[in-house]
Amino acid sequence: MISRRTLAALLLTLVSASPTLAEDPVLRIGTEGAYPPFNFINEKGELAGFDVDIAKALCKEMQRTCTFVVTPWAEIIEGLEQNKYDLMVSSMAFTEERAKRIAYSDPYYRSHAVFIGDAKKYQDISPEGLAGARITAGKGTMQSQYLSKVYAKSTLVFGEDQPQAQSFLEQGKADLMLGDAIELMSFLESAEGSAFEFIGDPVTNDFLQSTAHVTARKSDTALLEQVNAAIKKTRLDGSYERINDIYFPFSIY
Repeated sequence: MISRRTLAALLLTLVSASPTLAEDPVLRIGTEGAYPPFNFINEKGELAGFDVDIAKALCKEMQRTCTFVVTPWAEIIEGLEQNKYDLMVSSMAFTEERAKRIAYSDPYYRSHAVFIGDAKKYQDISPEGLAGARITAGKGTMQSQYLSKVYAKSTLVFGEDQPQAQSFLEQGKADLMLGDAIELMSFLESAEGSAFEFIGDPVTNDFLQSTAHVTARKSDTALLEQVNAAIKKTRLDGSYERINDIYFPFSIY
């Protein structure tokens, strides 16, 4: 018969050897949950979207158990700094200002910004052409920062997040919206967004970056190296393409 002392010693050995409990703690993923089709709460009240599925695929490639933490966009970098999660998979674009606080992975998708609104009323999307127009975007996004820098002659009405910015457009509180082309594609296909169209060419410049990245604390470079390797693996084994095809009719890599 095994004594209690011997059994306790055996159990301690097993726990110490367990990669899940000792060497491989749960990896916490921060995301916004308000940026469809990338991250959102579905009709079942569950977190879903392209970012979420990609995060799960990366965790599988890294052989890590992952959980998700939903955080408002305006607080998402601060949450990472406060150790509320280990990685952010939330369509984070690169900026020099953000790079002072967080570290970036290789890109995991590419896109660009575009205006939407009444195409019969607005054709010229230059700052002069939109002088006096009411333009919306999600607060704290690259698009809102760009509008603040370049469209000083317009009236800027920022929503707390992308869905609220879209609602401003729907309710006539804004004339145009500047947002990510992929995200806005889903909105324009909905009943709420069917009255609006893409206006002008995509807005491309050095300020509005066209790549999205997984991000981590600047001290976690080893973790980001694992993420970069996992991104490559998802591309090679076809899992990235399968996730892409669920949400988009074309490749966004």
